[in-house]
Order: sequence, then structure tokens, then C-alpha cells
Amino acid sequence: MSSGSERSDGGSAQVLRTPLTELVGIEHPIVQTGMGWVSGPRLTAATSNAGGLGILASATMTYPELEAAVAKTKSLTDKPFGVNMRADASDAGERIDLLIREKVKVASFALAPKKELIAKLKDHGIVVIPSIGAAKHAVKVASWGADAVIVQGGEGGGHTGPVATTLLLPSVLDAVDIPVIAAGGFFDGRGLAAALSYGAAGVAMGTRFLLTSDSAVPDSVKQQYLTRGLQDTTVSLKVDGMPHRVLNTDLVNSLEKSSYAKGLIAAARNATKFKSMTGMKWSTLAKDGLAMKKASDRTWQQIIMPPTRPCCSKPVSSKATPTRRARLRPGRGNGRRPAELCRADRPDHDRCSRSYRRTRCAPRLQARRLTKLADLA
Repeated sequence: MSSGSERSDGGSAQVLRTPLTELVGIEHPIVQTGMGWVSGPRLTAATSNAGGLGILASATMTYPELEAAVAKTKSLTDKPFGVNMRADASDAGERIDLLIREKVKVASFALAPKKELIAKLKDHGIVVIPSIGAAKHAVKVASWGADAVIVQGGEGGGHTGPVATTLLLPSVLDAVDIPVIAAGGFFDGRGLAAALSYGAAGVAMGTRFLLTSDSAVPDSVKQQYLTRGLQDTTVSLKVDGMPHRVLNTDLVNSLEKSSYAKGLIAAARNATKFKSMTGMKWSTLAKDGLAMKKASDRTWQQIIMPPTRPCCSKPVSSKATPTRRARLRPGRGNGRRPAELCRADRPDHDRCSRSYRRTRCAPRLQARRLTKLADLA
């Protein structure tokens, strides 16, 4: 790690140079993680423009939505940015081809991609950064050619593991010789300094970026985070079957108290809602589920439950996503409502029906749901 550079006015500016900044071509060793429904083009571009690495969250996007989001991000920044994706998605190959075609700088993965996918991305100059939760996983992806890894300890929000960052981070640093990015519990300069002192190449943060002015999360939800204390989160298995750190809310408490059978019934209902929210076909959902089962040691309960999470967190956004039916139905009578009532960055926004905007997209409707659905990961 080195520091120091010369400003255009002849003065000296302190700039941290680490293996991460050199690898990706960014100014600061800070990564904004890909958070579903949160890490869109605006937040991603703002992070990259500020000198960090912004990452788009594509797992909650259809392929056309990802295509539009990448184009939108490129229109907002000329700095490096990344796309987080599921390696086991049924259309993972198409998404990788999109990243290659659009010359996206970084591909990050929540689950380790196959060796062949890593090789394909690297052959086209894309930096591959998987997220891992154990030293043995870091060793595996490093042997497959990963350029760096993000290591998230148990303090992290969203999907997390049982090992604290202070224990997990040094174990990974001792196991691999590629850049290691620390995640889980970091939110300020003190945390960055601590991570660098361990030997990490930088830090990755999610919740801290969720609270920024460029985040699409409503201010009322951000205030919930700011007013909560250290004891106000829960690591739940009832959200989507995997360990998931969320805020303590009435909804989370009810999920925690629910029986196994009720959880499966709720997951089945939410799968239908998720299908409408994303426009995905049942066949695609089934393929993705089978791919998840094949690629991991998850139980069938854990495979069925993931739709619960986006159905809990998506309505918190102040800009709802039209369903496929609404997108394909032309507006009636051209008496369209203001663009701010829908997602203004959608290329097909003007095709939303008037009734859909009035009944589904209005911020006042979303606000009524906040008290029950403010458990963003």
C-alpha cells in the first residue's frame, strides 16, 4: 500500500493506493455492494464518480432490465463500475455476454462462478470478484483464476455467516495471495484503517451506501436505520431460508414465530408475487431453483423460500417496478400521470397504464406499507 500524489496546483494530495485500486482503476479502496432493489444506476454511478467502485445488483432484474440499467449507468459515469450476478441463474451466459459486450469493468458474484465462466470473463479483460464466507472457498476461487475476493463476516447485513469479520478476514488473508476486500460491519474511515492494517486491499459496504442521498430507499426507511441501536437486528432463517441479518420489525417477528408449514405456504404465495414483480416465467423460476439446488447444498425449503425476501423488501422502494402485464399494456387515453410516480429510468415507462400508476406506483400507497415492510437487507 502506498499514498501520496501531486495535485494540479502543485500541492500534495493524500491518495491511498492498494492492490484493489490498482486492479480496478479506482481512486479509493471502497466498494459499494450490489443490493437488490437498492443498487441501481444512480447509486452505482454516484459511487464510481466519487472514486469508489459502484456495483449494480442484477439478481432482482430481468435481462432486459439489466441491459437498460447498464446503459443508464454508462450514461451517468465514465468511471469503472461492476455488476453483481448469480452464477447459477438460467440466463447467466447471456448476462456475461452483456458484460463483455458493454465492457463492464467488474463482475461480482454472491456464489462462486464456475471455472469456465471466470476464464471467459478474464479472457475479455473483466475483473472477477466473488464473495466468499470461508478461507477454503477463497482458495478454490483463487485457484480458478478469480482476481480478488470479498470476505463478509457475520456483522454484515443481508446474507451473512456465523464467523466474525475479525476472525474470518485474517484467515482468508493467510490462505490466498490475491487482493482481499473486507466486508461486514464497516461504515467509516476507522473501519477502513482497521481493514488495511489487517492486510486487506479495501472495504465493501452495503448499509452505509443504502443510507446515502443517491439511494432510492425512502427517507422514512433510512431514518429507521439511523434510529436503531446495535441490538436492533436479527439474523433470521425465516426470510429466505438462509442466514439473513435484518432489522427487527413486526414483520420479521411474525416470520420468526411462524411454523415451518406457514413459512412454506407464504413462500409459495410470494413466488407468485415475485413472478409478477419480475416478469419471469414459471419455467425460468423452476430452472433457477434447480440450478440453485445443483450448485449448493441448500435444502428444498431454502430453495422455495427466496421469493419471500424481495416480496418483503421491494415495496419499500418509492419507485415501484411495473409488472410485465402493465409494461406491455399501452397507456389508455394518453392521460398519463407524472413520471415520478413510476420508475422514471425505465425506457418503457410511458407504456404503463394510467390505472396501474394510480393504484400501484403512487408513493402514498408505498408509504402505507413502510411500517410493515421496512426490513431491507
